[in-house]
Amino acid sequence: ARLGADAADLWSEGELKGIFHYLMKAEGRRMILEDGIRPDGRKTTEIRPIWCEVDVLPRVHGSAMFKRGATQALTITTLADPSLGLTIEDMAGESVRHYIHHYNMPPYASGEAGRIGSPKRREIGHGALAERALLPMIPSQEEFPYTIRVVSEIMSSNGSTSQASVCGSTMSLMAAGVPIKRPVAGIAMGLMSDGEKYVVLSDIQGLEDHVGDMDFKVAGTTEGITAIQMDIKLKGIPKEILIQALGQAREGRLHILSKMLACIAEPRTALSKYAPKVSQVVIPAEKIGAVIGTGGAVIKDIIEKSGAEVNVEEDKEKKIGVINISSPDQEAIDAASKMIDNIVREVA
Repeated sequence: ARLGADAADLWSEGELKGIFHYLMKAEGRRMILEDGIRPDGRKTTEIRPIWCEVDVLPRVHGSAMFKRGATQALTITTLADPSLGLTIEDMAGESVRHYIHHYNMPPYASGEAGRIGSPKRREIGHGALAERALLPMIPSQEEFPYTIRVVSEIMSSNGSTSQASVCGSTMSLMAAGVPIKRPVAGIAMGLMSDGEKYVVLSDIQGLEDHVGDMDFKVAGTTEGITAIQMDIKLKGIPKEILIQALGQAREGRLHILSKMLACIAEPRTALSKYAPKVSQVVIPAEKIGAVIGTGGAVIKDIIEKSGAEVNVEEDKEKKIGVINISSPDQEAIDAASKMIDNIVREVA
């Protein structure tokens, strides 16, 4: 009886929204499961169009834009002296991080108006996932004595922004001259299942994530996986679905990597002229006191006369002192290095 009457009089706005959402979800799932057609016309294994660019911001140490469909991530890399690492205190004690990844997704990225304040749970989680994906590929302090901070700004969102951050961060790091071991790319896999039939989707967009049964993020290199995260709406997934999802993710990851490497093939050998230069000097542990001096008098004199920043750290396990000398001016670094060498050099 209600269907035959005037809908404006009988259905509230909330009820109509609920009905429209139900029909949209049901039709989206039917199209994929029965017809094999995704909402945007792609095949189940097809990746959205990808566009990449480096050096988007000329003044920063490294930057890159990664676009996959309507999802866009702008990532900025900043290099600093090792002494500016982030001190972390947890149950295991204190540690210092020299690679930090931050993820920001303002409300306008998803077409909304809202307040911008402290990071939300989602931003913290996505930043941690992107950081973990790239961490195994970051060089050690002995190879590259810098503190590296990477910030991903999501400009537009339509699914898989955390994995777009991984891709953009890889290109940004290479553009900044960070000698990462291998480039890393990420992809989000989806699933539609009615209990009997299932379809695994590569590179899901926002609608497929919303109405689907799985959001499986896989990041890695040509050699293997570095980070995964799975959100499922089912009680569990069979082994064969997981195997298929991982196989499709590898194919998609290699395709994405080929697009990224066409934009920037390898890490640059030279740092930006705006990045600080860092030189590392290793001395015997017993010489640390001579370099620092009483009340820090010697090291303060070196800093004042050379114009470089000088920081000394002791490695008790190796019984050595590691001196990091940083400055935008190479002459200042050379002057400080010479002064330190004159202090610690053994005269025959």
